[in-house]
Amino acid sequence: MSGPGDVRWSHGTVAELFSGRNNSLGFLRLSLASAVVVSHARILGFGEKEFGHHFSHGQTDLGKMSVYGFFVLSGILVTRSGKRLPLGRFLWHRALRLLPGLWVCLAVTAFVVTPFLYWRQQGALDGFWSHSEGPWSYMASNWAVAPRQNDVSGVVATAGESGLAHSPSIDAALWSLRYEVLCYIGVAVLATTGVLVRARRVVLVVVGVMGLLIVRDAMDVPFWSGFDDSDYHASIEFFQVTGRFDPDVVLYLGFAFALGAAIELYRERVPVSDVLGVASGLVLLGSLRFGYFFVAGLPAFAYLLLWLAIRLPAPFRRIGARHDYSYGMYIYGFVVQQSLVAVGFARWGFWPYLAMSLVGALTVAVLSWHLVERPSMRLKDLGSARTVRRGEVGAGGTAGAGHAEGAGGADRSAVSGPHGVGSPPAGLAPGGADAARVEGAGERV
Repeated sequence: MSGPGDVRWSHGTVAELFSGRNNSLGFLRLSLASAVVVSHARILGFGEKEFGHHFSHGQTDLGKMSVYGFFVLSGILVTRSGKRLPLGRFLWHRALRLLPGLWVCLAVTAFVVTPFLYWRQQGALDGFWSHSEGPWSYMASNWAVAPRQNDVSGVVATAGESGLAHSPSIDAALWSLRYEVLCYIGVAVLATTGVLVRARRVVLVVVGVMGLLIVRDAMDVPFWSGFDDSDYHASIEFFQVTGRFDPDVVLYLGFAFALGAAIELYRERVPVSDVLGVASGLVLLGSLRFGYFFVAGLPAFAYLLLWLAIRLPAPFRRIGARHDYSYGMYIYGFVVQQSLVAVGFARWGFWPYLAMSLVGALTVAVLSWHLVERPSMRLKDLGSARTVRRGEVGAGGTAGAGHAEGAGGADRSAVSGPHGVGSPPAGLAPGGADAARVEGAGERV
């Protein structure tokens, strides 16, 4: 018989405790999106290394870790959606969650923010609309989730003393969205071939192979023959519309996503243990400080996020339960911060600049959710009176997927990425969760 001081090894399994709406996913997603803004404040406002860079000896930083966290959560939720939804409906839900918010963000950036900044710099709008890389070109180049134009009418390139030179992009946070879409395609392939329902061990094999490649990389054994990770132009471009994919980034973000997918597929075997939760936090801190973050710390981080989503106290579960502002905060945060620097607010110091960044990003995210994202998700069942789902329905009922929380940006030189300065900027797209929180594990369908 257990005494009051005894520690319970497990409170149950993920299948038993991670169904329904009673979790802290909304809080975690919003926290990750906010962490990206906090991390970017140092480099965008003051040209300093992001938080965590020195502590981890350059392995990662707060912004990049947030992106990995988004991909872990996305792996769980998107895999659940792929397992239960027909292919067409799955792709429709993912497109609704990602594209409308992105398109409006691009339009606001091109037709509201940058004209104002251009006018402030030049004193007039002469040349803005006719520029070879003007607002229409920005929309045409970036609409397909792969940003291929960083600037609008030279607003960033000619910023001069305003300080925008810390990043050559007006919204570098969009870089991770194409990697997230690549993961969506992977889930679609696995669902179509029946792997998610009938051959889930294939996902464990994928996780294992990725893990071995990461170990080789940690031992300075190149996993990509002939690839020099200092040369972004050696990356892969499947189609022009997809933009370029860095094999290193595909490996690390794909590994984070695959860890989440494995957790979802083996949810009845994964224990929810306070002992493992605390241990995973210690392993994460140890790997950040002493090395091998991607080998040991990233799997520990995946379990830690899952444990927090289930075990955080009730007040945290109410945050983001009905309204998911994480995606909007992610895709608009960089634009807000660049704008604040352009008008000179960074001169007031770090803390005022950070406060304005967070308030500004959250304000725009609230508008994006209520005016764009949530109304768009109401179209999720368009053309179908009843959605037919594949696979078994868990105790919490059916669910759609949550968008991970990707991030984006076309330039590799700006801010955070898996390998620090010179690699893709951290963003957070929270490609967040789906629209209305219904049955599944805190996802929005």
